[in-house]
Amino acid sequence: MWHNNEPVDKRRRFVDAPGFASQMIPTATSLSNGLRKRCFSDSGDHDDRPPKSRRTSPINYITDGEDPPIRKCLPMSFACGVAETIDFKMKLSHGALLTILNFVFSRSLSFAFTISHTGVHRSSRNNCSSLQMATSGPLSCRAIGIGSATPRTVITNVDLEKVVETSDEWISSRTGISQRRVLTHPLVTSEDEDKESLTTLSVTAAQKAVEMSGINPEDIDLVICATSSPDDLFGDATTVAASLGCTNAFAFDLTAACSGFLFGLVTAGQFMDRKNSGVKNALVVGADALSRWVDWGDRNSCILFGDGAGAMILQGTADSDIGKEGVGLLGYSAHSNGMGHEDLKCGFKGESNHVSTPGDGVDLSKGSYNYISMNGSNVYKFATREVPKVLQEALDAADIKADDIDWLLLHQANIRIMEAVAKRLGVPMEKVITNLSDYGNTSAASIPIALDEAVRAGKVKKGDVIACAGFGAGLSWGSAIIRWG
Repeated sequence: MWHNNEPVDKRRRFVDAPGFASQMIPTATSLSNGLRKRCFSDSGDHDDRPPKSRRTSPINYITDGEDPPIRKCLPMSFACGVAETIDFKMKLSHGALLTILNFVFSRSLSFAFTISHTGVHRSSRNNCSSLQMATSGPLSCRAIGIGSATPRTVITNVDLEKVVETSDEWISSRTGISQRRVLTHPLVTSEDEDKESLTTLSVTAAQKAVEMSGINPEDIDLVICATSSPDDLFGDATTVAASLGCTNAFAFDLTAACSGFLFGLVTAGQFMDRKNSGVKNALVVGADALSRWVDWGDRNSCILFGDGAGAMILQGTADSDIGKEGVGLLGYSAHSNGMGHEDLKCGFKGESNHVSTPGDGVDLSKGSYNYISMNGSNVYKFATREVPKVLQEALDAADIKADDIDWLLLHQANIRIMEAVAKRLGVPMEKVITNLSDYGNTSAASIPIALDEAVRAGKVKKGDVIACAGFGAGLSWGSAIIRWG
């Protein structure tokens, strides 16, 4: 094995695979255990024999300085499939890359990685625990439809004056929020009203996006639902796909809090950026109901959040004759840093659940979560420091300047953050898209809801370039430069 004090040329080098590895790293744990057993002995020797069940699979290699190459012991079809040949003229599946990264982290190495289209690079910030996705240029897809949906019930700042010690002036001046929309409990819904849930909002938003796009639900190949508060713990994406009639799509949920929609957008774009990928049209939904996890007796948090859903249809252009002018995702950048986890979280509560097994029995946990907790000051500093940087990274990847964008669209969290970011980028507030006043912070839904309103109002027109950025729990933050239409 290798150590941090070994020469750089002696450490393992990895090749890149498309996709957002950081979102899937936790799922590679069991695979990494298998990789250790098959490829490494305790002495560090390499087992060059693939398992019998995999001997018909192609064999790929990673380089190890002067050591012999290690053979990959995983099927090529795992995760996103075979990665394109990068840097070292080798191929490595997405799943194998995740397994290797997980193996590296399990050995408690202190350096960080940066994943980009030029390979996986070690970060010089050795004390940083974040796995960082470096910038990437255009992805072969374009946005052709947008939709949104919000609950019927509105809670204004004046309403909250009766709930906690606050005032409309105090809330609006510090956050820019005047009201928020929330999902009510289904049992209190009147008989003449349809029951609302996060899933129904997601389906409605998706229907509007599909209608604008002009495609049929059967033409959608991929559905991604970005949410941290699903109706079903196992995920809402498959339910949304079925309700919409996406009979030919595969669907999955993605959890990245307020960064989720942009992460989902880029994940879908990665699928469509490859010719013959099988993904021509994708639906990306951002939806959250954080009112369920807010302490409505805490005036610092209950004033911030609302519920809603937004959806976008992306169409791949890799298999078409459309030139650069047809590319709609011009560049992106994304980061995460778990060192800031405590600043914004909704942790597992786990009330005791005694099960009377033989003997003294066993105490398990009932599934439940605490309220959202947030260090507002730290989150504000984090957002105003990192969001301008990640926007600039994405702009550089797209090879455009801040002066060239038509609109700046940030996660709708706080008007002061928007003003600070716009000022640092030199973008006038007239170019900032915001509907924060009417909806509050809707987490993963905030960017698509705001974009939907701007498009339908005729504010955003075909060909307009929009610089988007999301940020939130994790901590996570990311940016995507979009050309609309």
